[in-house]
Amino acid sequence: MEIRPTTDEDLDVFVDTVHTAFGLFPETPVAGGGHWWSALEMDRGLLALAADGRPMGTAAAYSFELTLPGRTLVPVTGVSSVGVVPSHRRRGVLSAMMRRQLAEVRARGEFLSVLLASEASIYGRFGYGPATFTARLTVPRHRAALAVPRARTAADAQATGPDGGTVEVLRRAECGELLEEVYDRYRRAQPGALSRPHRWWALGAGQSPVSSAPRYVAVHRDADGAADGYASYSIGEPTTLTVDETIADDDAVFTALARFVLGHDLVSQVVFRHVPPEHPLRWQLADLRAGEVGEQSDWLWVRLLDVPRALTARGWSEDGELVLDVDDPFLGEHGRHLLTVRDGKADCVPTDRQPDLSLDVRDLSSLYLGGIAPSTLVRAGHIQAHHPGATALADALFRTDSAPHCLHWF
Repeated sequence: MEIRPTTDEDLDVFVDTVHTAFGLFPETPVAGGGHWWSALEMDRGLLALAADGRPMGTAAAYSFELTLPGRTLVPVTGVSSVGVVPSHRRRGVLSAMMRRQLAEVRARGEFLSVLLASEASIYGRFGYGPATFTARLTVPRHRAALAVPRARTAADAQATGPDGGTVEVLRRAECGELLEEVYDRYRRAQPGALSRPHRWWALGAGQSPVSSAPRYVAVHRDADGAADGYASYSIGEPTTLTVDETIADDDAVFTALARFVLGHDLVSQVVFRHVPPEHPLRWQLADLRAGEVGEQSDWLWVRLLDVPRALTARGWSEDGELVLDVDDPFLGEHGRHLLTVRDGKADCVPTDRQPDLSLDVRDLSSLYLGGIAPSTLVRAGHIQAHHPGATALADALFRTDSAPHCLHWF
C-alpha cells in the first residue's frame, strides 16, 4: 500500500474514488457551480493506492479557523472525504491514512483537527470526540405564535422587530457578499463556529446558503440599516418551509427572523434545520408543545494534538488547578498535565502530581469547547475521577458562558 499526497491532476480520480467508497454517483452539475469538491485543497489531500496502483482510499483536509471559548481564533484542519472502497476495507487502510494525516497536521504547526462524522462509531478510535451538537425543530404553522413582545404595531409585525429593525426578502443570487459578511462576523463571536473561506462562497461549494442553489433569504437590518442577521429558506412539498440556517448577531435578531418565517403564508409547517439543542426558541412559542425537536445529532468532532497548547489557547471563566492524566492510544502517547487557570488564562505544564482526572484524548477533545460537562463523561464511565471533589472542579473550570455551535458543512 502507498499513501501519497494529491495534486490538481488527481481531482477526477479523487472524486470518483470517494464516491465509490460511499456507494454514490457524482450529482448532476449545478448551474453556476456548487459541487462540494470545487473547494477541495488538492495540495492537502491523500490518496491510498493498492499494490497494482489502483486507488482504494481518500482523505481531504481543509484550512479553517475555529472560534474557541473566549473568542480566540485558531487555525484548524477540517478533515473530510475520508473513505475506503468496499473491496479494500478492514485492511488497515483507514488507520494508515488517519495516522499520516495527523502527522501532517502537526507538521503544519496546528494543534487541533476537526471533522463531521458520517458514523459515530468510527472516529473515536482515532482520538476524535463529539464537541458540538445540533437539532431540527419543526413548528406547525397554525401553532407558531410567539409569546414574546410583538413589533411596535400590528401593521409592521412581519417586517419590523422589537428593536426597530426590518426584514427584507432577497434571492440567494442577489446577496452573496452580504451573507459572507454577516456569517463571518457571527462565526468570530460564536464558540465552535468555523470560518467559511471566500473561495467557498465564490465557488458555491457546500450546502445552502453557501451553495448557489436557489434560496430566499430573509435579511434582518438594524435601525441604522446595517445587516445583522439572515435566514436562508426554501418551500417544498408538502408546503413545508425549511430554514437552512439562521445567523444572528444576538437573540433579538434571531427572534425577529424566526417570527418572520413562522408567519409565512401558504405553508403548513416551518422546519429549522440547525438550532442548538438548548436554544430558547421553543420557550418563546406560546404553545411549548408546538415545537417538535427531532434529529438531535452530534456535529463537529474535535481532536487535540497538543494538549498544553490547546488548553492554553482557549479562554476560561473560573480560576483553579486540575491535574489531567491523558492517554492517546492511537498515537501511542501519554502525558500528565497540571492545568492552572487564573483570570481567564491557563498555564499547562507536565507534572508528577497525582491526577484529579484520568481520561482518553477523545474525551478531553469532547470537553474542549465547553459543550459537554466533565461530570457527564464521569457518570458515563469514560472519565475516572480520583477524589470526590475532582468532578465538580472540572465542571467549574470547563464551563463556558455560551454553548458551542457549528453550522458549517464540509
